[in-house]
Amino acid sequence: MEAKSVFLYIILASIFLVCHSEDVKLNVKVITSIANTDENFICATLDWWPSNKCDYGQCPWGQAGILNLDLDNNILINAMKAFNPLRIRLGGSLEDQVVYRFRHPKNCPRFTKNQDGLFGFSSGCLNHTRWDQINDLFNKTGVKLTFGLNALYGKKRSMDDKVLWVGNWNPHNAATLMAHTVLKGYKIDSYELGNELCGDGIGARIESVQYAKDITELRKLVNMFYPNPTTRPQVLAPGGFYKKEWFDSFLQNTAPNVVDGVSHHIYNLGAGVDKTLINKVQDPFFLSQVAQTFKDISTSVKEYAPWAQAWVGESGGAYNSGGKDVSHTFVNGFWYLDQLGMTSTFNHKVYCRQTLIGGNYGLLNTTSFIPNPDYYGALLWHRLMGTKVLSVNHEGSPYLRAYAHCAKNKAGVSILLINMSNSTSFNVSINMDMNLYPEQQVSNLEEREEYHLTPKDGNIQSDVVLLNGKVLSLTESQDIPSMDPVLVDPFSPITVAADSIVFARLINLNAPACA
Repeated sequence: MEAKSVFLYIILASIFLVCHSEDVKLNVKVITSIANTDENFICATLDWWPSNKCDYGQCPWGQAGILNLDLDNNILINAMKAFNPLRIRLGGSLEDQVVYRFRHPKNCPRFTKNQDGLFGFSSGCLNHTRWDQINDLFNKTGVKLTFGLNALYGKKRSMDDKVLWVGNWNPHNAATLMAHTVLKGYKIDSYELGNELCGDGIGARIESVQYAKDITELRKLVNMFYPNPTTRPQVLAPGGFYKKEWFDSFLQNTAPNVVDGVSHHIYNLGAGVDKTLINKVQDPFFLSQVAQTFKDISTSVKEYAPWAQAWVGESGGAYNSGGKDVSHTFVNGFWYLDQLGMTSTFNHKVYCRQTLIGGNYGLLNTTSFIPNPDYYGALLWHRLMGTKVLSVNHEGSPYLRAYAHCAKNKAGVSILLINMSNSTSFNVSINMDMNLYPEQQVSNLEEREEYHLTPKDGNIQSDVVLLNGKVLSLTESQDIPSMDPVLVDPFSPITVAADSIVFARLINLNAPACA
């Protein structure tokens, strides 16, 4: 009764706070699924940036780079454990300047400012001591790790084109890291080669045919160090921005089963300094434009590498560390959760958010490690949204975005509703197609679980989020708080307040696609 009272209070409050409400019928097709994601679709990145990485007169990385990060921080550990497991991609712009120094660990320089270096930094190095510490964290938090290898090792800049790097990749340094990793028994879910070197490149680029040769060498290396195919890490590539001609050429010049995942990056919101950033994350018409890229990637993979999966290997919304007054606040969830829903419909298996911590776009605050609103949105997705993606549509306002999956770990369907309007609430009635067993469904249907996310004090630029009207804050032991739903009559409409996000789970609903 208490949970129901809280829910009724939310409904009444929303009615008084918005100008008006609209009734919407949401059509969910439960006979067949339209796409599939990985069980661990949610992924977050850790980056190499040092504390003096600055953009637009601000330096938002602090000690969040992997060489500086406090790996013993309790909040960090608990935030990672809460996903059970969390998928992590360790990589970023500086990964192609990282040398692995395990034999002579004392001669291991850090990144320093260097005008002649990529992105204005010198090469840096990773020694076995830090690698052991990193893997200790990942082991005790159960992380599924993707590690980005230096793809420029052994290459040289072209004499004719300073952005182009030529020559074959030298795998010897990567072999040093793999040998130590295998010896220690560290678990690697996948290896990726290079960061944003495809197409026109960002800072540096490699031609597609040459990259195909390099990735083939990586596959040979992985097969040698991991002879057991059941425990062998996957190989991902190319980890950069999609350009059809380059991607198609790369895949056509790569033998079958060399690449397990075709990874690409998305920063569709533009520069973090853009003053219109907050408008973009609330504009469904703008957000929809990137759908073509996801469709094109899926088409390329299906046509030229049907044995592989499409991954978003990195996406922070706004590039150059994100927007300082937007990317860590509640409103950013409109972009982030919408893109999770969108990519899943285009058969992408994994989506890696830039970052877990670091920059303005971290799921955790860079200095305090306290979760930002998008952390909780990601955690709810991970716990509620299963691998099978369902078709969903409505004829209401475009500011109401809707996505549906088979429920995770329970029979039924989970739905995500995002209301980007600041003046209209929606009363959403759910209509399932071709209900084959209506009497059985009615008799077995349990109360619906609802998770309403709203910003503190109605301020969409707040970095404090409420779940069902209650502030989400860490426990006294610095653990992630419980995220309990309100239970609602399954036949009543879902009320989605203005500027809010709602997850709903319909339990024991008969859905043939989810059987």
